[in-house]
Amino acid sequence: MNLKKSFIVPFSVMLMSSVHSQTIIPLYKGVIPNSKPCSIVEVTAPPGRVSGVTAPVLYAYLPEKPDTVRGAVIICPGGGYGRLAIDHEGHEVAKNYYKQGIAAFVLKYRLPIDTACVENTETVALMDAQQAIKIVRDRAAEFNINPNNVGIMGFSAGGHLASSLGTHYSVSLIPNKENTNLRPDFMVLGYPVISFTDSLAHKGSRENMLGKKTSKEKIELYSNELQVTANTPPTFLIHAADDKAVKVENSLEFFLALKRNKVAAEIHILQKGGHGFGLHNKDEPGNWLESVYVWLKANKMH
Repeated sequence: MNLKKSFIVPFSVMLMSSVHSQTIIPLYKGVIPNSKPCSIVEVTAPPGRVSGVTAPVLYAYLPEKPDTVRGAVIICPGGGYGRLAIDHEGHEVAKNYYKQGIAAFVLKYRLPIDTACVENTETVALMDAQQAIKIVRDRAAEFNINPNNVGIMGFSAGGHLASSLGTHYSVSLIPNKENTNLRPDFMVLGYPVISFTDSLAHKGSRENMLGKKTSKEKIELYSNELQVTANTPPTFLIHAADDKAVKVENSLEFFLALKRNKVAAEIHILQKGGHGFGLHNKDEPGNWLESVYVWLKANKMH
């Protein structure tokens, strides 16, 4: 793995943000792996979208006075692997978990579209997701969370990243001398990109990650419905039937693969909602995250 110097971030420094009232944790200590010097500058544009990420971080929302050790969730915003919808698919969701007394971490991960800054674009986002779960587990006592109850959540392309972590965890892309378990204990997937097959793929996500020309083997490898095993984490899925950006069959095929492998799973298919609704589906108002909390409690994950 190439460890060329790109950005050096003091790992011990934890900065407090007055905008979101959360703690910011750099993902890497010192040299950021799988990076190279580049002139790209991170940009935040309305409505709450981030691009050009070169220094990945976790935004930690930790309950101030938790009454007991609880679980945690790492949230991966979507954006087609070209940007991050970090507000409505990240911070807003984390605040909702926070109100439930659940620790939540928003992952600002690097994007494969930024080829000038990354050595291996194919693995960069998954590398950051693995590093995120490693940090949360390694520092579980500090965060007052159960290290055996850490889940991953993702929306759209962030759902592809989350489901990749849940199906590709056995191959470590990061230094892991502590042999920290990289498998999430559960997954919550919102209108996720799951498949890279021609019939189901969100082609923008596939092309940003693998390029316009890629092999059949790579397409199958990152079509996560094909990677499900009996050890894939329990999963909650939500998708709108009228989603024109990411076909609902992505969630359906993943659910069926989970069912075939006898993995605990629940799926909610909304009649309307389109794509990218986050917590606010104007066509079917209501907080669907409440159903996630019920599911987590029923499966003793909260």
